[in-house]
Amino acid sequence: MESKRGWLKQSFGKRLNAIHSWNAWILMLLTITGIVLSIGAIRGDLGSFRVTLKQLHIYLGVASILLIALYAPMIRKHWRQIRARRNQRANLVFVLALLAGWAASGVILWQFRHLPPAWNNTALLLHDLLTWVGVPYAVYHAISRSRWLKRQQRLEQAAAAAAAKPPAAQPAAAKDPVAATDATAERSAAQAVIAALKESPITRASFLRIAAGLVIVIAVGPAFYRWIKGAFDNGGSATAEYVAGDGNSMLPPPAPLPDSAAVVGGGAQGNFRIYTVTEIPAFSSETWQFAISGLVDKPSVWNWEEFLKLKRTVQVSNFHCVTGWSIYNCTWEGIPLKQLLAAAGVQSKAKYVKFYSGDKVYTDALSLEQAGGDDIMVAVLLDGKPIPQKLGGPVRLIVPQMYAYKSVKWLQGIELIEKEHMGYWEVRGYDNDAWVDRSNNA
Repeated sequence: MESKRGWLKQSFGKRLNAIHSWNAWILMLLTITGIVLSIGAIRGDLGSFRVTLKQLHIYLGVASILLIALYAPMIRKHWRQIRARRNQRANLVFVLALLAGWAASGVILWQFRHLPPAWNNTALLLHDLLTWVGVPYAVYHAISRSRWLKRQQRLEQAAAAAAAKPPAAQPAAAKDPVAATDATAERSAAQAVIAALKESPITRASFLRIAAGLVIVIAVGPAFYRWIKGAFDNGGSATAEYVAGDGNSMLPPPAPLPDSAAVVGGGAQGNFRIYTVTEIPAFSSETWQFAISGLVDKPSVWNWEEFLKLKRTVQVSNFHCVTGWSIYNCTWEGIPLKQLLAAAGVQSKAKYVKFYSGDKVYTDALSLEQAGGDDIMVAVLLDGKPIPQKLGGPVRLIVPQMYAYKSVKWLQGIELIEKEHMGYWEVRGYDNDAWVDRSNNA
C-alpha cells in the first residue's frame, strides 16, 4: 500500500519516465531471450537452460503487459500533453500497437496447449513479424532520442538563433552620416550572404538520424526479406530447396506409390523450420542400416534395399511443432509402426517403444498403447519425394497427433523396453505428454 501511495505521489512526468525506462529494459531483455530461443542451431547446446530461458521470456512478457496496464490510466493526459507534436503522437500509437500485438500473440503462444494449432500458427507469424519491425524501430528510436543527439540538436538550435539575431547598431560617424549609413547597409548585406551560406538543407542531427536508419535497414533488410518470403509462402518452397540440396546418398531412391506420386494431400502447406540438437548428419545407402530389437521375438536388421521392400502405405496428416508453427496436408509414405511391431512379435514384458536417431544423440519413446495408433508411421517419402536430410531423412518417425519432438528424425533403431524412457527433450524440461489435443490422453 505504501509503495502504491509513493508511486501516486510522484509527479506525472516522473511516473511517465519511469514506465518508459522500465519498458526499454524489458524490451531489450525480451529481444535478447527471444533471439536466443529462435536460433535452431544452438537448441542442443542450451539443453535444459532453454526451458529456463523460455520461462524467463514469458515472465518478461507478463511484466510488459503489467506496464501497459500501469500506463493505461495515464494515456489520456499524456495524449493531451503532446497534442501539438505530431511525431510524438504517431510514435505513441505505433509503440502501443506493437506492445498490444506482442502481448496478445505472446499470451496465445504461452497457452498453446489449450488452443487450436491454427491460432498458434497465426500468433507465431504475428509475433515474429512484430519482432522484425519492432526491434529495429526500437533501436532507431533509442539512437535518435539519445542524449548526445539531443545535445547536438540544442547546439544547432542555439547557433541558428544567434545567426538570426540582428547585428548591433553601429554608432554613426558625426562627420559623415551618409558614409556611415552606407557602411551599415553593406555590412548587413554581407552578413546576410554569409548567413545564407551557413544554412544547410539538413542539420547534422537530422543527418545522423537518417544515417542510423539507413544502417539499420541495410543490416536487417535482407534477412527480413528472406523471412517474409518464407513466412508468407504456404507452398512449401523451402521444402523443395531442401529436396534439391539433399546431402544424403540413398540409392536406389524409393519408388512412390500411386497416391504418394499424385500427392493426394495436395502438397504440404507451409514451410518447415529447421531445428536440430546436433550437426545435421548425412547418410549413404552403402552403410545405412535399420534395426528393431529388445523385447521382441524376431529382432531384425535391414539395409537400404531390404528396407525399401517392406510394405508401405500413404497417409495425409498435419505436422505440429511445440514452438507454435504447423505444416498442413503433408502426404507421407512409409511403413506403419504397428506393422513393424507386429512382424517383430512384441513380448508380454514390453511396455514402451524407444526410438533411436541416426545422429546417435536424440532418443524418444511412446507407450505401447500410444505406438499402436493407425497414423504413426516410419516415413520415407514426403509429397512423393525422398525426405531430405534437413527434414530428418532418409527415414523419420511421424506421430501426427503429438508435437514434433516425438517424431524422431533420422530414425535408424527401434527397441522394445519394459521401463519408461524419457526422451532427449523430456529430460530437459519438455512435457512427456506431447498430445496436440490433450483429450487424446484422457
